[in-house]
Amino acid sequence: MPTLQIILTYVMGKYWEKEIRGLMGKAIHRYGMIHDGDRVLVGVSGGKDSLTLLTLLSERAKRVPIHYELLAVHVDLGFESNAAELLTEFFEAKKIPYHIEHTRIAALATGPENRENPCFLCSWERRKRIFYLAQQFGCNKIAFGHHKDDIIETLLLNIFYSAEISTMLPLQTLFKGKMTLIRPLAFIEEKKIERFAKEKGLPYFPCGCPASGQSKRKRVKELIHTLEQENRLVKGNIFRSLSNIKMGYLLWNK
Repeated sequence: MPTLQIILTYVMGKYWEKEIRGLMGKAIHRYGMIHDGDRVLVGVSGGKDSLTLLTLLSERAKRVPIHYELLAVHVDLGFESNAAELLTEFFEAKKIPYHIEHTRIAALATGPENRENPCFLCSWERRKRIFYLAQQFGCNKIAFGHHKDDIIETLLLNIFYSAEISTMLPLQTLFKGKMTLIRPLAFIEEKKIERFAKEKGLPYFPCGCPASGQSKRKRVKELIHTLEQENRLVKGNIFRSLSNIKMGYLLWNK
């Protein structure tokens, strides 16, 4: 019996890993995210999502019939942590080219003159730095680790707090087509990413931001979780609604 359990665990583990790789491949193919000759900057915060993305893209590069290059970039925001050291060890162990960019974004975003919206300024400044680095290193693609839950939550955030119906795009061209932002984990739920990161022993860690547990996104995440207790289809229905838009039943300005 123990032998049978070991075999079943192994088979299920392989199936599960195949599923998560298949979902990423599906997103990449559906939106044409990566092509032969691409140079892809992968934004690595040090969280489970970005480390999973980097790991999967690195593995995929070895087995697909096209050639693309990866550059892992970590923007050190300036919080007191050993994130840069941990990531440097990881990148070098995996033999993935990398760059660590040291900044003082944390001090700027969480300073006394910006108490109302530190998350927005932090995200904005980090994004600007990544765009600059992509240009400096000759990368035509930027890959972020945003996943299915992020897309769903962003839709609700924009409805609740910005009075608009919009969300993150799996693929978005920027700067008149000179650069493309891609999100290869767009079809993968956060819980599957967390499982992958744990089983692979990825060295992910919290961002260290003092405002991270008080964000609007966290409140939206809790709301979705509450609704799922009543109906487990809620989250999936929100995601599918993004490609099932009935324009004739929306308000519009003349």
